[in-house]
Amino acid sequence: MPSPTPFLQAVLTILRRDLRAESRNRQVITSMAMFALLCTVIFYFTLESRPDVRLAALPSIVWVIVVFTSTLGISRSLSQEHDRGILDALLLAPIDRAVLFYGKLVTTWLYSLVVAALVTLALSFLFTLGFPLAWWLIVVLGTLGLAAVGTLLGSMAIHSQGRETTLPIIVLPIALPILMASVYASNLILANRPFEDWATWPALLVVTDIVFVTIPLLLFDFIVEE
Repeated sequence: MPSPTPFLQAVLTILRRDLRAESRNRQVITSMAMFALLCTVIFYFTLESRPDVRLAALPSIVWVIVVFTSTLGISRSLSQEHDRGILDALLLAPIDRAVLFYGKLVTTWLYSLVVAALVTLALSFLFTLGFPLAWWLIVVLGTLGLAAVGTLLGSMAIHSQGRETTLPIIVLPIALPILMASVYASNLILANRPFEDWATWPALLVVTDIVFVTIPLLLFDFIVEE
């Protein structure tokens, strides 16, 4: 009987496989990028004539686009692999099943970071705004939490009917603390408030990220059981 693959090596193997497959067809990242840019353009024309509310609305716009685009990417990625039988094949591999979660998590996180960076740069160009380094810290922490919640719940919803519509419905309520912390922190950062005014929010993001990233170590094996 083959010996199990070391945990980290197996995670990296799944990550490389996902990135290699995406580099060939580019279906997931292309659909995410197009959706994100379309939403950005729509919001731009909405706020172009409202400079008084623009700065306050931008963080909410970015995170709305990121959460829906990430959910779209997770749904498409898992649906493709489920329909092709790839997920079933991976479940038969001699590895810890939590490896599947973390491999998919890192892939989704990278996609979400690309989308968040794309939207931020587009808004920076359209509105000639500068985004400080602290903004990117919140982006990294927020997208990690969203990717963890989406990957975990997406693995549960993949076998349900209407999975494309089911996933956003179950992701948004559970990801609400992550979204609230990300939006509040982003608003205060763009308003140039001192660190003491927004330090609580990244701390909350770190705690929620730890919770959602570590839970699958205990639960993922039960989630993927038939």
